[in-house]
Amino acid sequence: MKIPTISPFRLILALATGCLLLAGCSKSGGITVGFVQTGAESQWRVANTNSIQSEAAKRGITLKTAFADGAQDKQIQAIRDFITQKVSAIVIAPVTATGWDPVLKEAKDANIPVIVEDRSIDADKSLYACFIGSDFIKEGHMEAEWLITATGGKGRILELSGEPGSSAAEDRHKAFVDGIASSNLKIIDSQTGHFKRVEGKQVMEAYLKKYAKGDYDILFAHNDDMALGAIQAIEEAGLKPGKDIMVVSIDGEKEAVQAVADGKINCVVECNPMVGPIVFDAVQNVLAGKPVAPVTYNTDHLFDSKNASTEAPNRPY
Repeated sequence: MKIPTISPFRLILALATGCLLLAGCSKSGGITVGFVQTGAESQWRVANTNSIQSEAAKRGITLKTAFADGAQDKQIQAIRDFITQKVSAIVIAPVTATGWDPVLKEAKDANIPVIVEDRSIDADKSLYACFIGSDFIKEGHMEAEWLITATGGKGRILELSGEPGSSAAEDRHKAFVDGIASSNLKIIDSQTGHFKRVEGKQVMEAYLKKYAKGDYDILFAHNDDMALGAIQAIEEAGLKPGKDIMVVSIDGEKEAVQAVADGKINCVVECNPMVGPIVFDAVQNVLAGKPVAPVTYNTDHLFDSKNASTEAPNRPY
């Protein structure tokens, strides 16, 4: 049998083509990541999703996204689906803090690393690679410290809490309560708005019917969307948010920071959702067998009348 010869030119061309193909693959290493998001309940959440998706695209990583509509059982099923699909890694933004160990063990048994982002979880730390997000305890303390200074440590507070069982809601509440403990600030009522604007408005409407104007001084919302919904209810009741009722919240959405500039919100503590680059650094390092920090916190800032007008136009979300 005669073996065909290959000209030197064709050999060089074939080798060059092969090198180009390998270079194209090496950018992401053929990585496929399953991303399990809570939903699209707020502008913050949309920005968080966009950050993950855009960074994956920049790195040539194939990203599969599952939205759970705020339901943990849907998130668990999405993780199992990604395990079946044999993705390279899984990123989750958990709805709640507990109940993750069984499905995380399934991922570990399948040799699929899991990165937790945004909200932390109460699970066996050997079952996931790392956590990336904001320090909710610090956010609650920052809000409390600002409020004590602004009010002289006196006032009655209505609380709009976030998703029950989520680390964001639990940590922000606990840290805030701890932060005001030595003052004469007091939470007189707390109801959940599930981090949603429409529910924030509904809870505030109920508060306005339940309490007379002089019964409270401050509204503390666990996120900006609920605060913005509450502001709408306050204005519809003929009151002035930021003046008749002091309003403080957490997230740092552009609309909320602008509301601070407009005098309708008094203080916003940032919770930065733009974690895509940090998340995919962790994904690629874990897959390459490199060490990653078990916890990585974003740097968050505070916006009030001193800086909101300058910062609002520059907000990325």
